[in-house]
Amino acid sequence: MIKAALEKVVNEDMAEIWSILSADEKRLIVDNLVIHNFKKNQIIYAEGDAPEYLWCLFKGKVKKFKEGVGGRVQILRLIRPVQYFGYRAFFANEPYVSSAAAFEPSMVGAIPLNLVAEIIQNNINLAWFFIRELSRNLGGSDTKIVNLTQKHIRGRLAEALIVLIDNYGYEEDNSTLKIYMAREDLANLSNMTTSNAIRTLSSFVSEKILLVDGRRIRIMNEAQLRKISKFG
Repeated sequence: MIKAALEKVVNEDMAEIWSILSADEKRLIVDNLVIHNFKKNQIIYAEGDAPEYLWCLFKGKVKKFKEGVGGRVQILRLIRPVQYFGYRAFFANEPYVSSAAAFEPSMVGAIPLNLVAEIIQNNINLAWFFIRELSRNLGGSDTKIVNLTQKHIRGRLAEALIVLIDNYGYEEDNSTLKIYMAREDLANLSNMTTSNAIRTLSSFVSEKILLVDGRRIRIMNEAQLRKISKFG
């Protein structure tokens, strides 16, 4: 299973990081990589835990989230194959400040962060890889903070739907989102109440921007959706 998972990763998005490792470093990764299979909604790590592993999503979908005042949940980021997560807290020398859970049945690889740190000591290119990833994530977080605080409800929900399109794409019909989210999850991603998310979805349906069938959302007018997201 490990060999098959690694071959998939090397041939796809992990090729960038794989190409900057030496043969010995690659062997260390293979020898220490452990594959985990998580059920839907199963916690991968929890806020307050000590960071031990660099996680890499091979298959499925993962959400990073944080509980706020009154137990209200905010989805911070959606992870898609093949992305790395769970390492920022290690580099900051602090516990996790958010949690991660499988959005659907997911296969995730775990590499000890102490091993990653050892490789970084001798491979400056790997250090630059993580610096770039952290910088991109920080820029994305800054943009999201502004959008969640300044955009109106319609703009926030439209942006959340665009994030789903950009992260997971469409089914074979080129219009149905390739992720099925509960209204509560959409609300948590958009920083609004579930009732507001439902009302706004209904508004988009009446405007023929999308169709809703249970948790399946079919985008009928992506250009208009992006316009709403842009202008808030």
